[in-house]
Amino acid sequence: MTTTVSPEPIMRIAAGFMAAKHLFAASELGIFEALGDAPATLEALAARTGLTRRSTRISADAMVALGLLERDDDHYRNSPAATAYLAGGDSDLRPLLTFWDQISYPSWCTLTQALTTGVVREIVLEDAEHQRIACAGIEAVLAGPAHALTEMLDGHHRLLDIGGGTGSWSIAAVNRHPQLEATVVDLPVVTEFARKRIAEAGCADRIQVVAANALEDPLPGDHDVLLVANVIHYYSPETNLELLRRIRKAAPPNARLLLADFWTDPTHTQPLHAALMAGEFAVHVREGDVYSVDEVAGWLGETGWDFQGHQPLVGPQSLITATARG
Repeated sequence: MTTTVSPEPIMRIAAGFMAAKHLFAASELGIFEALGDAPATLEALAARTGLTRRSTRISADAMVALGLLERDDDHYRNSPAATAYLAGGDSDLRPLLTFWDQISYPSWCTLTQALTTGVVREIVLEDAEHQRIACAGIEAVLAGPAHALTEMLDGHHRLLDIGGGTGSWSIAAVNRHPQLEATVVDLPVVTEFARKRIAEAGCADRIQVVAANALEDPLPGDHDVLLVANVIHYYSPETNLELLRRIRKAAPPNARLLLADFWTDPTHTQPLHAALMAGEFAVHVREGDVYSVDEVAGWLGETGWDFQGHQPLVGPQSLITATARG
């Protein structure tokens, strides 16, 4: 008896770029936003978006096929997921789609070369508009994990947010905990965005911003909890050991360390999104990678920290906790 093996899994994965680009286009063209208030016929949706009937049908029907729009007879409406995340609500993921489309997607076209000979061009977001797109996209995708992490901060008073980007993790933290103050440390090219974002959030009186390189400059002291969110994946194991040593020097005994990232299992294959994100880091930075909880626990032991545990945050993001050895 001959067993027939279907090529469907291969075709589905290989066509993934088509689905992604359809989604990016629908978001940029305003398909989901146009359906935010009410369902629409194809003609009405075309009128709302300013597209031709043909272009509207191609985009809308692709989103129906992918499960992001629903269609009853000739009326289109957003799916629950699109309503929650793509139509302009509080949990808006459209900035992430813009970031992936305009910055990540072109870099992914060089993945084969990055894996054979190294990064073609290391990402340097010196252009203000690209920096804005990147900051907004990263903040959008990490809003859920940032809010989940605030549950871990009961009883703390001073947070040091190392590599804190726009300050979104610190903003979420001080908004939840009235007793908490924070210091965001990041490179000068990022801190100007952080100061603006923190001021817009009304938190400038409780969050200080310090321009510094955590691998070269002294870190502010006198903080009882230290956060490193999505920084470890930029560096090699050797660089991360140095970073953890430098952070330990800034931490008083028994201070708490929170490491949020795409931590994996020992095989580096689960969760799936974390395994895929290794490619994102490979095409953008020379040393970027994903690491397992076991690897990080070993680094902590070598650099003056006592590993405490590992727990999920939201989606593929999870949290490793440790305390500064006395």
